[in-house]
Amino acid sequence: MGAKIQNLSQPIEIQYSNVDKVRKSLWITDGCQTVETNNSITCQCTHLTFFAILMVRHTSDVNTLTYITSIGCGLSLFFLIVGLFILDFYLSKVLFLTEATKILMNLFVAMLILNLSFLTNESISNLGIEGACVAIAAVLHYGMLATFTWFFMQALHLYLSLRRICTEVKHYMLKICITGWVIPAVVVIALLASQKYNSININTNEGKAATMCWISDAGIHQGVNIGYYAVVFVFTLSVFILTVRQIVLMPKAGKAQDNSSIKSNTSTILSLFLLLGITWAFAFFSYGPLLIASYYIFTILNSFQGKSKTIIGDGKIHTQSSSTATSNTAVTSPYA
Repeated sequence: MGAKIQNLSQPIEIQYSNVDKVRKSLWITDGCQTVETNNSITCQCTHLTFFAILMVRHTSDVNTLTYITSIGCGLSLFFLIVGLFILDFYLSKVLFLTEATKILMNLFVAMLILNLSFLTNESISNLGIEGACVAIAAVLHYGMLATFTWFFMQALHLYLSLRRICTEVKHYMLKICITGWVIPAVVVIALLASQKYNSININTNEGKAATMCWISDAGIHQGVNIGYYAVVFVFTLSVFILTVRQIVLMPKAGKAQDNSSIKSNTSTILSLFLLLGITWAFAFFSYGPLLIASYYIFTILNSFQGKSKTIIGDGKIHTQSSSTATSNTAVTSPYA
């Protein structure tokens, strides 16, 4: 309705018939009182809330999205481990580890924490141990914020590389690493001190429910996570557009592109789209009739984040595939 309706002087009454009272404990009771009869329950509430899930007619979407998410996180986790193994044990012996590669490794570690904590979250929540639930919720939140921050760091390094600025900054990698890992820690510590992590119930209109260790205050979740990613998204999208513009316009100054060059540039753009975390926008900024479609797009696209890697050198962009023969394309910075 576009407005908050709460603290009503006269409660709104909503009557439910043939209620399964066994599942009653899963209902949220904040701001509501219940009047029970033999075969019905009347809720007297002093507020209204838009429950988007109740408007979803295709209830099978919940289970399908759950399967896609689990499979996607599993695939991403596997390829992140493979990617870290290749970068750490192969490149460190054969090639010099560039600043871009080090940033990429930090992003991989952040995504590894995020995927691993997400996959184990529900199991730990089901244990019913409050301390363990708070801990995994904090780790999950830290992994997510750290991933967002390293998306930002990756975009920042790309921008500075194109402008050839990063080489002029003293202790460049140290400053990047401190920013990438400390800022998310400050946010998580603040929420831990405020006791904002707890077990929450996730209910569907199929009558099924699941528990998850996460931020118990919906307002804090909206403000911190969506606000945090919104800042990251604006910057990464701006750098992405700038980089794509450079890739598209540079060939006009030289020879015409052949098919292999077009394919390489397309691969570069897609890799950047994934590795700058722009795909997260489908989940954070999805509303209206395209809500479910955006969730499918989000879960599928983010499964590929751990399956590709982009190495950005000083003023050049190189794309590589971890599962196919290596192909490279270079775009020289126009600021050189």
